[in-house]
Amino acid sequence: MPSVAFGLSFVFSTPTFAQTTVPSAASVVPAGKPAPAAPAPVVNAAAQTVPVADANGWTLTRTITLTQPGPASLDRRGNLYLADNQNNIRQYGPDGQALNTFSPPQPGNTAQIEAWNTAKVLVFYDDRQQILMLDRFMAPLTQFRLSDVLDGLVRTATLAPDDRLWLLDESNLALRQYDPAGQRMVVSTQMDLLIGRSKPDFRFMRQYQNNLYLVDRSSGIYVFDNLGNYRKKLPFPGLSTIGFRNDELYYLADNVVHFFHLYNLTDRTLPLPAGTADVRQVLLGEQFAYVITPLGVQVYKL
Repeated sequence: MPSVAFGLSFVFSTPTFAQTTVPSAASVVPAGKPAPAAPAPVVNAAAQTVPVADANGWTLTRTITLTQPGPASLDRRGNLYLADNQNNIRQYGPDGQALNTFSPPQPGNTAQIEAWNTAKVLVFYDDRQQILMLDRFMAPLTQFRLSDVLDGLVRTATLAPDDRLWLLDESNLALRQYDPAGQRMVVSTQMDLLIGRSKPDFRFMRQYQNNLYLVDRSSGIYVFDNLGNYRKKLPFPGLSTIGFRNDELYYLADNVVHFFHLYNLTDRTLPLPAGTADVRQVLLGEQFAYVITPLGVQVYKL
């Protein structure tokens, strides 16, 4: 097994503090005299807007302007991670408040962000076949070249709960799991018989509740157990990404969010907010939903 080269790059930022404003001398009340009553602020009631839920329960609370955003992911705390058109990784709080930004030291196409792991954020650059690990404050932990791990082209990748990496080796049509600590492959599942004569178009991968879900835009979602054994296939073609919330898998199709219960196998749908167009992705947290368009992100209260 070839050794894995780790290249560390750290980005430090110096916090800035707001300057405290000192009151002018004219505002100081002379001793022995009562302070004049401050005038009550004038409130224009007509200018005040109160968020109102639409017929389907969507309540818009914030709009994040961001031209041509890329892949996005949520962590278990509800924080949003999003690539911009310069491949910077932006972190937002659950309510859409900007928190941190990571700027990569070298250019690369951000193909996937995976933030579901409790301690790390995975960033996969498909053009340079490289994986970068960030901590929860967007500081780089480590990165390595996939060419040092296997002979093949990785199409999509994700992080397992035990910090091992799931890799879809498109060149050899194999699902592999790599252990960075032991620097070895621990799982290798050939997919030739599963795919047959079809031409797959793998787009996304996520491990959730002891199963691994591999999205093939051409035919549907392949489901494996946590050891890489094939279990079944969900007939949901035409997808580029999926999400999970409690015991449901959800995906966007025809401007509607579809929910599929993982155990009851029941379906339900939720139409998108009125007026939304060209929606690329929808992410659902516990309290907020994020609708991603070419112009940015709309944050809705659930």
